[in-house]
Amino acid sequence: MIHTHDLLVNLSFVGTQPTGLATYALNLVPHLHLSGLTALASTAVASQIDRTSVHVDDRLPPTMTPDHGSRGHLRRLLWTELQLPRIQQALGASLLFSPIPEAPLFSRCRFVVTVHDLIPLRFPSRSPLTAYARFYVPQVLQRAQHILCNSVATAEDITRFYGIPAARITPILLAHDPQHFQFRDLPTRNYFLYIGRSDPYKNLHRLLTAFAALPDRQDYELWLAGSVDRRYTPALVAHAAHLGVSHCLKVMPYVPYDELPVLLNQAVALVFPSLWEGFGLPVLEAMACGTPVITSNVASLPEVAGEAAILVDPYRVAELTAAMQTVTAAGVRSNLRAAGLARASQFSWAKTGAKTAELLQQYL
Repeated sequence: MIHTHDLLVNLSFVGTQPTGLATYALNLVPHLHLSGLTALASTAVASQIDRTSVHVDDRLPPTMTPDHGSRGHLRRLLWTELQLPRIQQALGASLLFSPIPEAPLFSRCRFVVTVHDLIPLRFPSRSPLTAYARFYVPQVLQRAQHILCNSVATAEDITRFYGIPAARITPILLAHDPQHFQFRDLPTRNYFLYIGRSDPYKNLHRLLTAFAALPDRQDYELWLAGSVDRRYTPALVAHAAHLGVSHCLKVMPYVPYDELPVLLNQAVALVFPSLWEGFGLPVLEAMACGTPVITSNVASLPEVAGEAAILVDPYRVAELTAAMQTVTAAGVRSNLRAAGLARASQFSWAKTGAKTAELLQQYL
């Protein structure tokens, strides 16, 4: 165990339905192995943290997370400015670590933050997230002692969009839980699977079009897990109807963490044709389950998949269709399963935690 001065980890953004950012934080913290570490969380979240090497302070209100929409985000930003510096001072913590790019701007707090992606700048919209990324995040990064990120692709974006020198940025790849995501030798069912949100950059309209072009599409279904969003889902459903594949489409709401391994294990393949990702956890989790993966050849996704997946140009529907057709062959699936399991074994939260702790140690 590394002996340090006190470190405060801010988990105010972690809710009861964890997505990628929360999964990163909840898996990382127990693997930091830093003495004097305190994690700040709500009562519900505190119960999810392994307290073997972590002191948990559960004083946070549970209403500051993405579960509570825009109001939750606003409450959290106000709390970060007004309350977090007082808590840090009261606890005597010399450094604040935020697993997302949020930190007090108007205090003397010293902090390190993690940036996961700059998608709101690559694909700007009228969403408050674009304003957040354009005006708030760069102020946080300019004041940070150091910046962590989850891939080389994200590190390059931080320099490209914010002009921050590469020397102030350290990419550390994420990981998966091998006790949770593992090959279970279950019978394969007839569905292609996508896991994630349904924002336009996730490229689901092209995925639907590619699926509809499969020569034997009547033998398969397309399941979109975690994709119900009133802003985007109706258009996807309408597109499926236009393509004549409504009866083959299953749109699923948020899938609990405990149900993901079986869902992955029984899929023909995970199809993840995103136009950009900071990391792409579903790709790694699918490989860890021995599930064949079809994903994009852009951004961080080749960093994650290596040569263990079928990589396609996400803008070319025909490439996506061809990959889906190819992966239905038993021999191809067997080869991808072996390659994916080998690739996934190279990632671990222990490695991610050790590298993160080493970096944080430099600023304590």
